[in-house]
Amino acid sequence: MASPLPRLRPDLDIMPSPVAEQPGLLVRDPFHYSEATLIIPPGLARGLGCFDGENTELDLRAVLARRLGRVDVSEPARHLVTALHDAGFLDDEKFAELREQRHTAFAAAPTRTPAHAGSGYPDEPAPLATTLTEYLSRTPTKRPPAKKRPLVGIAAPHVSPEGGVASYAAAYRALSGAREDRDDGLAERTFVILGTSHYGAPDRLGLTRKPFETPFGVTQTDARLVDALARDAGDAALVEDYCHAVEHSIEFQVVFLQHLFGPRVRILPVLCGAFVEGPAAGKPPEANDTAARALDALASLAAREGDRLFFVLGVDMAHVGRRYGDAAAARADEGELVEVAARDRGRIASLEAGDAEGFWEQVRERGTPERGYDDLKWCGSAPFYAFHKAVPAARGQLLHYEQWNIDDASVVSFGAIAYRG
Repeated sequence: MASPLPRLRPDLDIMPSPVAEQPGLLVRDPFHYSEATLIIPPGLARGLGCFDGENTELDLRAVLARRLGRVDVSEPARHLVTALHDAGFLDDEKFAELREQRHTAFAAAPTRTPAHAGSGYPDEPAPLATTLTEYLSRTPTKRPPAKKRPLVGIAAPHVSPEGGVASYAAAYRALSGAREDRDDGLAERTFVILGTSHYGAPDRLGLTRKPFETPFGVTQTDARLVDALARDAGDAALVEDYCHAVEHSIEFQVVFLQHLFGPRVRILPVLCGAFVEGPAAGKPPEANDTAARALDALASLAAREGDRLFFVLGVDMAHVGRRYGDAAAARADEGELVEVAARDRGRIASLEAGDAEGFWEQVRERGTPERGYDDLKWCGSAPFYAFHKAVPAARGQLLHYEQWNIDDASVVSFGAIAYRG
């Protein structure tokens, strides 16, 4: 009996090819275990379903024969198997070797090296400083109110800075203004960066003791606070989480903070895994014991450290369109995206009011088994919820909101919020 084909890795990015001359499915590895990118032609794309750990190469040939309309498909079938294996896209010994190499290299590295310099932002310090200065010179749509309570945090996007310039500018101009006002010695605080963990374990925190390196230099990562958070969270936190090596939601915040406060700015980088088990049962995140330990540990840290901390949230909001599994193309501020904006603003209103429970009720109100508990796919919902549970006195003000076509058929929404408490 023929052996089954290995499973296709479930953590790959698979999307329609953006290359008109090469139609099909683009497949790439967001974890960067492999640097390969494949475009699977339409005639072979249907065969990807055979890589489920149960079908054999004979089953693959049968599918391709029907799809290609010919009998002899042994060569394209073998080519597809070989290409996926060589790229490290199958859950087999090749992938295991690549993963082990990357994890070992990250664990041994003295710093968390930049993953997005040269693509998400300039990779040389002078052009990077010029770019960020230009970004922050743009006038935000709404100015923060006169100081009544101290600024305790900001929420900024984690989308590519070029795509979210207005929101980044609004968030970091609020922080820059607080610095200029000598607001409680901001430069002396530890900046707790709560980033969306796009790739990490659900219901958990991802931590690292490694300083973050960017073209500006190397940060200080507050190892004392990393250790305290890890101790309190127990198995609800993963220290030296490899996801930090590839995640952008924290890296983009780091370069803005370094621009304002210098390369040696002190940070506590925390990746917030999506809350899954509690919401899947129609309950709040902390109904899951692991998520509850993560939230309690963060709240305990915030209570102990008080105004020695400043929170920065790296968060996007809704994800709508074909890139995100929706059947119809999406255009920013048009059609159904007008309703999406209204629903986004309803959630933001709960965040402004410090109403974590009301926010979460809106996140899950239209969830379905097919589309998940959040039909708008707010990838920043976990960091937002975690922050409000950690700093329940915080009240926010929306400084800017926008939608952006990340491609011709897909939209991401995001904004800037200033928090006082």
